[in-house]
Amino acid sequence: MTKLIKTLTAIAAAGALSAAVLVTPTEPAQARGGAVAAGIIGGLAAGAIIGGAAANSGYGPGYYYGPGPVYYGPHCWWHRERFWDGWGWRIRRVRVCN
Repeated sequence: MTKLIKTLTAIAAAGALSAAVLVTPTEPAQARGGAVAAGIIGGLAAGAIIGGAAANSGYGPGYYYGPGPVYYGPHCWWHRERFWDGWGWRIRRVRVCN
């Protein structure tokens, strides 16, 4: 699961970088209406989200989160059993658990 998250994060980061390179402005930037500030804030927010996803691997420094306790119930299976019903031999399925 951790490799999947890292792979998806890398793909998202590569997509964001390629989109930033491909979409280039044709006019010089102008600081009117807060467009530059909105772009900076949006870039910081996207960087924080991508960085948080990359850093959140589930393992902290000095901590190990192993698999939790698992309850393994009784091991059961179906078995065919021959029995006498008073009139003749018959076969029935019986569930056997250990």
